Amino acid sequence: MSLPEFWFLLIGVLFTGYFLLEGFDFGVGMLMPVIGRGDENRKRAVLNTIGPVWDGNEVWLIVGGGAMFAAFPEWYASLFSGFYLALLLILVALIVRAVAIEYRGKINDPRWRSWCDAAIVFGSYVPAIAWGLAFANIVHGVKLNAHKRIEGNLFDLFGPYALLGAAATGLLFALHGAVFIGLKTGGEVRARADRIARTLLVPVVVVVGAFGLWTQLAYGKGWTWILLGLAVFGLVLAGAAVLRGRDGWAFTGTALTVVAAVALLFGALFPHVLPSTIDAAYGLTVDGRAIDGHATVSASSTHYTLVVMSWVAVVLTPVVVLYQGWTYWVFRKRITAEQIPAPTGLPFRAAAPAAEPVRD
Repeated sequence: MSLPEFWFLLIGVLFTGYFLLEGFDFGVGMLMPVIGRGDENRKRAVLNTIGPVWDGNEVWLIVGGGAMFAAFPEWYASLFSGFYLALLLILVALIVRAVAIEYRGKINDPRWRSWCDAAIVFGSYVPAIAWGLAFANIVHGVKLNAHKRIEGNLFDLFGPYALLGAAATGLLFALHGAVFIGLKTGGEVRARADRIARTLLVPVVVVVGAFGLWTQLAYGKGWTWILLGLAVFGLVLAGAAVLRGRDGWAFTGTALTVVAAVALLFGALFPHVLPSTIDAAYGLTVDGRAIDGHATVSASSTHYTLVVMSWVAVVLTPVVVLYQGWTYWVFRKRITAEQIPAPTGLPFRAAAPAAEPVRD
């Protein structure tokens, strides 16, 4: 395996970890107002399932984006400039969600909490859908010209395959989140999460299955059939476990589906990092190899840069994984609405009226 191939694989692992962990974060945010409707303690119990870990889960995205910038600068530059508005929308949504989660309990007022709840829902739905839209376009290819610039506008990203990808990630993350809530809670919260998971089973199987099959038939290789098979097996396992009330196996199934689906996307993409629909010769690949007789453009950094990065990754990546695993172990116990203490935030106060001016 060459160094560019190693870094393509590592970036795939980083984004897989991000979607695996942040995927149930998005699902929790999407389902919080549904599961917690009519009871503040239920909402807080749902939100507390990700309270200790959600910000750590986002580290995978930061590291993945940094690795892409350092290992494949041409990929990073073309992708982030061409997908600027879409990625900006994801960034704004993530910021809004983070602020709402952090400040929801700072003010003890129903109006304030309802605003924060709306922000959490917005900040969860938008990335869950937009990431599927973005990665479907990356696999399908974009209008990349000879100057490594993406032509067209935002609406060019809304093709049939991309819209199906957006629906697939949105539904899959919602199911992943419902199963995670069922795994981490008890009582009425768990019962509601289980009912929602059962409701989502059929739509997830249909949409995710259709997207996976389309990906494999249109862009996959012979060996990626294995990944599609693992994704299907994960859905079957999750469905059977949800119907039997086995939360641990259900989460294992949705986790396997997420991992296999992301691996399928990266496997279908390789050796490209950004195909061109204008001319195959304009496409960016990991090392500039010829594909079907067409020369391509290398997106990778210099050999020395990749060597230095590889040593850093080999030393630090296990430390990050072990630390995050320890965090999940510490906060592994279930949460119930009855365990949630009374709100302690400051009361909401309207601004005081301006003082009357002093007249002579």
